[in-house]
Amino acid sequence: MITLNHYIHNYLEYCRYRKRLDPKTLKAYQIDLKQYHRFCSKIPDCLSKELIDSYITHLHKHYKSKTVKRKIASLKAFFRHMEYKEIIQENPFAKLEIRFREAKLLPKTIPLHSIQSFLTTLYKQREIAVSEYQKRCCIRDIAVIELLFATGMRISELCSLKPSDIDLKNNTILIYGKGAKERIIHIGNPEVISALECYQNSFHTDISACGYFFVNRLQQKLSDQSVRYMINHYATLAGISQHITPHMFRHSFATHLLEQDVDIRYIQQILGHSSISTTEIYTHVSKLKQKEILEQKHPRNLIEVNKG
Repeated sequence: MITLNHYIHNYLEYCRYRKRLDPKTLKAYQIDLKQYHRFCSKIPDCLSKELIDSYITHLHKHYKSKTVKRKIASLKAFFRHMEYKEIIQENPFAKLEIRFREAKLLPKTIPLHSIQSFLTTLYKQREIAVSEYQKRCCIRDIAVIELLFATGMRISELCSLKPSDIDLKNNTILIYGKGAKERIIHIGNPEVISALECYQNSFHTDISACGYFFVNRLQQKLSDQSVRYMINHYATLAGISQHITPHMFRHSFATHLLEQDVDIRYIQQILGHSSISTTEIYTHVSKLKQKEILEQKHPRNLIEVNKG
């Protein structure tokens, strides 16, 4: 007898080898589908509309809207595949009303003055390093942070960079984003190029041994967690009280470009968003900036009118 677990296993194999989905997306699908399997493990009909409707209610009781949305999306993708393979005659999601309001959280950004303090602290630490090891660590950390802010790339994309993805002759970076999508980002700032060249020269042997561009002290691939620790360390040294994450450099990159009147379509391409609606969240932040400008900087504030 073919079980739901069998169908889930086959679907995940299809996503891994045929669709070549990102490992993090695959992991999310696996978690979400296994959870659905556990929910209906003792119920004969695991594919009915009524059961799915009950499961969605169960999700809403235990998770925040954003998490529920992701788990439903995983399940919908699975049932679309089942319908496509003609394992089921009708997709149960076709007759389900699952729209719900999701709170829109504005992306958290880092003020430019904080980024300036952060970078100043990084370069200062390189100058006062008391050992060659400390200096090399600073050289690498400078390259990591400069590249994060220069490109707006995801932390997972940065840590997965290969030496061949970095072209410092043409000042470009080849990035492999979500869904195995490639994009090329141009580096326009000479200080960022200088930081990358300095790192490449200092870590040439380590990079060759590791196979990845950014390496740790053991000549292994630099991890997401190491970058998070790095950011916390320098934020503390810089006296920045705001909690800073790697993704906030991406948010700041996009928001500041919008404030410089860069077309949102260009920002979408640079960030690697498949949909413009994902990029549009940054317009909300830009509107807040617009409100601040018009309230505080408008020339009308400088005009006093004699109404007597």
